Amino acid sequence: MIRILFFILFVLCLGLGFAWLADRPGELSLIWQGQRIEMTLMRAASILISLFAAVLIVVWLIRTIWLSPHTVTRYFRARKRDRGYQALSTGLIAAGAGDANLARKMSARSRGLISADQEPLIHLLEAQTALIEGKYDDARKKFELMADDPETRELGLRGLFLEAKRLGAKEAARQYAERAAEKAPHLPWATLATLDHRSQAGQWDEAIRLLDQSRTANVLDRKEADRKKAVLLTARAMAKLDADPKAARDDGLAALKLDDSLVPAALVTAKALFREDNLRKGAGILERMWKQQPHPDVARLYVRARGGDSALDRLKRAKKLESLRSNNAVSLSAVAEAALEARELPLARTKAETAARLEPTESVFLLLADIEEADTGDEGRIRHWMAQALRSPRDPAWTADGVTSPSWLPVSPVSGRLDAFEWKAPALQLSDKLANGHPSADEAIRSLPPVATAEHVAEHATPKPAPPPATPAVLEAERETVIKVPERKEAAPSPAKKKEETAEEEPAPFFGRPPDDPGVREATAGEKASDKAGFRLF
Repeated sequence: MIRILFFILFVLCLGLGFAWLADRPGELSLIWQGQRIEMTLMRAASILISLFAAVLIVVWLIRTIWLSPHTVTRYFRARKRDRGYQALSTGLIAAGAGDANLARKMSARSRGLISADQEPLIHLLEAQTALIEGKYDDARKKFELMADDPETRELGLRGLFLEAKRLGAKEAARQYAERAAEKAPHLPWATLATLDHRSQAGQWDEAIRLLDQSRTANVLDRKEADRKKAVLLTARAMAKLDADPKAARDDGLAALKLDDSLVPAALVTAKALFREDNLRKGAGILERMWKQQPHPDVARLYVRARGGDSALDRLKRAKKLESLRSNNAVSLSAVAEAALEARELPLARTKAETAARLEPTESVFLLLADIEEADTGDEGRIRHWMAQALRSPRDPAWTADGVTSPSWLPVSPVSGRLDAFEWKAPALQLSDKLANGHPSADEAIRSLPPVATAEHVAEHATPKPAPPPATPAVLEAERETVIKVPERKEAAPSPAKKKEETAEEEPAPFFGRPPDDPGVREATAGEKASDKAGFRLF
């Protein structure tokens, strides 16, 4: 574009010069070897410019002829290079698609057309081809060559890191990741892998320092970096809680500043404050977390903040939590547990039943079973609540990579990933059929054999008479009994009478379904008299 502009400016200047000479005519006289040459000034300028252009054309022709061998050589070299890059591109596409034969063919062709020293992507193509063919040793050798080259060091280290992870060599993977993070701190995979390895080893200070370096290099966005740093600070606070509660408190408060929704940070901060006898500030942190996210661990720690409180005091604190988040299943369950400990059973039953209506989970029905045992001791109702707990969805728990933990952990024990645990319901529900063919809970309950009663035992214990022999008279009698007799239709009972009968038969309703085992029924006066008169099996 700049050359075109200069050419246009040159032509414009040339035209302006000729126009200026045309407006100012003149004569030019030249004596050369005794001859006098006269011409106009315009003709002299035209001859001069034409001579200059002819000289330039002659110089260009001579230069082109002189450099023609090099030009031809460069042309064929460029054509060969283009063919090599085309083969390299085709081979990389084939390797990405999983076509090992084509990738190997294009790798050999590109190596023959392009020098591997000039184009390091040939090593990558050969390594990828070896991985597709299952030649992992050859691929590892190629990655090692790439790791030694400064131009392809990061690519080779990443390949070696992935191979070490595939083989389960965690220590080798850690070394490759740390080497890559040291040479190129802007690589996200190296930073995250090194961060996970240091977190698994419990090196919280080194992990926080590495995370700060990655934030400076803009490897992670601000939100993700703040979350990971809050998790690391919480983990360090948990490690320092027993030895240094003050340092644990500072780390917990710093974690809450970065992420105020992190429940473990609030818990460890409150525990540190409680150990410093700062009950008010610790309770305030738990209350703020409770308003944002009601959590059973928060409720449990808040209710038992003081070790010397009575059951009534704990019930008051649970009621305060309920006032902060009313009409919440977790709040109602906390009040019900505290009321059960305080032996206020009607309140405990009311709150637990309300929580079960809001969120019918396993723990709520187990709590109702405990209340039933403490209140009435009715085995039938207790078994009913236990069966409801078996059929209900499981409670949320700290879950990571399919593994549940009773408490929060900063690192997953399966994958070693930082901040992997989430508070959610486990993926496997008891009401679903398992993949290995086990029946569900409802099917297992329905498949249980019926309970044997006294009537069943007496019926099976009494010997039945043997049937008579098949004689012509007996066959004729059986044939006559086959004749159908019209049934008599009884008069339909009145609605009032039917209502009275159903009222007498139906038991008094209570929350939930009727019990599976109604318990021991008291015998009537007639049954007692018959038991005294006759033989009793039980």
